[in-house]
Amino acid sequence: MFSMNPPILVFSPSRRVRDNTTKHTLQNVLEVPEVTINIVSYSIVEQVSLASCEYAKGINEFTKAGFTAQPSQKVKPPFVAESPVSFECKVNQVLPLGEAGGAGNLVICEVLLMHIQDSVLDENEMIDPYKLDAVTRMGGAWYCRANGNNLFKLPQPATKLGIGFDQLPPEIRHSKLLTGSELAILAGVEKIPLAPEAKFTADESAHRAAQVYLAQAKWKKHGELYRFESKE
Repeated sequence: MFSMNPPILVFSPSRRVRDNTTKHTLQNVLEVPEVTINIVSYSIVEQVSLASCEYAKGINEFTKAGFTAQPSQKVKPPFVAESPVSFECKVNQVLPLGEAGGAGNLVICEVLLMHIQDSVLDENEMIDPYKLDAVTRMGGAWYCRANGNNLFKLPQPATKLGIGFDQLPPEIRHSKLLTGSELAILAGVEKIPLAPEAKFTADESAHRAAQVYLAQAKWKKHGELYRFESKE
């Protein structure tokens, strides 16, 4: 999703490297400026891969891949009935990014209608990413599955200003143990929850304890995380 209002999705069918020809996807978009975009779940990834074969123009890839072509309500192209989430879109613009082999063609699409299967919704009727079990292509033959330990939540600092790395006590900021990610968690607080007279230490045992708290997500409940006070 590249824009919420209006809702915009983009994709980019590239020119073939070996002979600089364009793919059927781009040709179809230029002929009929409407598309459906379908989320790929792990359960259908092999079928999607099969559909990517370079069949001759006019061959029904729905049939080849064993998919059901569900008629759309707002656009001419059908969507994949087996997909957990599908978008009916009009094409606002096709932007060629080059003329040589490998050059992309940015297709900017405006969502007109969205289809969501009940099976991927949680009790609040929101999409459950674990149920969605989405797959993304990384490059070449490599793909990534968004499920299990690959999914996590990260609080966004949209409504507060973190103190930042520069305001961390130097004993912590220059730690030889704490990683950049761990320091970022500490630097994300609005203020250091300690009295001005508190002392900090670069003692590695204290920093190891901090790593344990951070790893267990206890830092919000325990002031001990910030109590790197010198025992001297």
